[in-house]
Amino acid sequence: MVKRRPDVWQILSLVILAAFCLFLLWPLLCLFLSGFQGEEGQWTLENFVKFFSKRYYYQALWNSLSVAVCVTALTLLIGIPLAYCTTFFRVRGRGVLDLLIIIAMMSPPFIGAYSWILLCGRSGWVTTFFAEHLGIDIPTVYGFRGIVLVLTLKLYPFIYIYVSGALKRMDPSLMEAAESLGIHGIRKITSNVLPLIAPTALSAALLVFMNALADFGTPQLIGEGYVTMPTLIYTEFVNEMGGNASFAAALAALMVAITAVLFLLQKFYVDRRGYNMNSMRAPAAQPVAGWRGSVLHILLYGVVLFSLIPQVTVIYTSFLNANRMVFLKGYSLNSYVLAFQTLGGAIWNTVRMGSAAIFIIVILGVAIAYLSVRRRNIITGIIDTASMFPYIIPGSVLGITLLLTFNKRPWLWGGTAIIMVLSLVIRRLPYTLRSSSAILHQIPASLEEASVSLGVSPLKSFFRITTVLMLPGVFSGAILSWVTVINELSSSVILYSTKTRTLSVAVYSEVVRGSYGTAAALSTILTVLTLVSLLIAFRVSGNDELHL
Repeated sequence: MVKRRPDVWQILSLVILAAFCLFLLWPLLCLFLSGFQGEEGQWTLENFVKFFSKRYYYQALWNSLSVAVCVTALTLLIGIPLAYCTTFFRVRGRGVLDLLIIIAMMSPPFIGAYSWILLCGRSGWVTTFFAEHLGIDIPTVYGFRGIVLVLTLKLYPFIYIYVSGALKRMDPSLMEAAESLGIHGIRKITSNVLPLIAPTALSAALLVFMNALADFGTPQLIGEGYVTMPTLIYTEFVNEMGGNASFAAALAALMVAITAVLFLLQKFYVDRRGYNMNSMRAPAAQPVAGWRGSVLHILLYGVVLFSLIPQVTVIYTSFLNANRMVFLKGYSLNSYVLAFQTLGGAIWNTVRMGSAAIFIIVILGVAIAYLSVRRRNIITGIIDTASMFPYIIPGSVLGITLLLTFNKRPWLWGGTAIIMVLSLVIRRLPYTLRSSSAILHQIPASLEEASVSLGVSPLKSFFRITTVLMLPGVFSGAILSWVTVINELSSSVILYSTKTRTLSVAVYSEVVRGSYGTAAALSTILTVLTLVSLLIAFRVSGNDELHL
């Protein structure tokens, strides 16, 4: 009896499953187990008792939830009307508007926080102007209000992009049928449009909620006593004054549990209430003339330009003469010279580690997408499910998870480029994976089967036909992964060392040190890298839209 040899895809499935178990599932297990250990290694529930028995600790959870709920509500109030207006009304410069919205989304939140400190901090330009010229003491950006403002302006584009995609797939005949029944105006929107886009809006809202819940840089910079779970975890894990890793692990485990429950509830709702909309024609944009058109354009561009204030502020201040926290009269390139002299390694680290991460992400994304779509079995199903875990793991939690697991023999990776790249791959793999899976569903399997029937091996058929046809989707996801990789802070700030410091970490460190000029220069470099990446992506793909 001849034994059938396992093909290359079965072997690849086992290798990828082993990699997920080693680098994701095992670290998560170690994290949960660490949460149930005391300072001397004994098994105990004291970490969780400590959290729920002291107001300072459980207040941080309440603070995080309050920020996340408020930010999610505000982004829905901004993003849905914005998407509706740009889809159903003819807006001049729609392509420019979309690009500006994407730029606002891609900038790291902590850069927005830093910019608002310059504008509305205690010595900010806006604060000083109102106090000295108008005698009005306006509220500063610090605390709950400032955190909500920064995160709302950063995250509303997620709602806009998701809802815009859903509205474009909407069958216009549904709207026409409603109008024929005498349903117009707001009633048409609430009874017809909103129910159809509700599952998509909920998915986007969950993404916003998780980003707001997990953000570290913004509350750390402008919280000023308003402690959230990510900042509390960071303090307990890194602080030399009384922090402990086991308690930080317990806090991290709580955050993972909360986000997992929310993710499952959202998935349950979408699975039960989702709609498939495949319109043969996109909704026609209606012209808006007269004063209504003027008001529409002013509101749309006003919201978008307001959200770009952080980027404009950073770029402008990077060319000012600066003495640490004070900007002087006159313009110069001194901040850039100082940035390259002292922190040039951070720029190189961002490029080299980001490139390594993207290379691995593309290979894994294509392989996992192919296995989960074309070679489905129990193993590939487990891999596909495990690949969703990074969606529900906050960055700071992932950093602690990897450091707890791979900072002891035989894995002494703490502070090395290896653990930094590993973190980036885990965090940003889902973007490329999902875009690769989406386009693979659109490629007929018969093309590959025809190649095999002509005598070409399955592996060669995969590389010569399937991967070539997958390139647009893979490229789109890879660009999104790249942009988020170079802007990553939450996990990097826990894992980095002086030799592996990235641009985002360098910006954060310079802001904390009060070197505002250098921070502005580094932030501008990061913004330019992001913008150039997007422009290259749009040029190569021939598409001016970003799909999540």
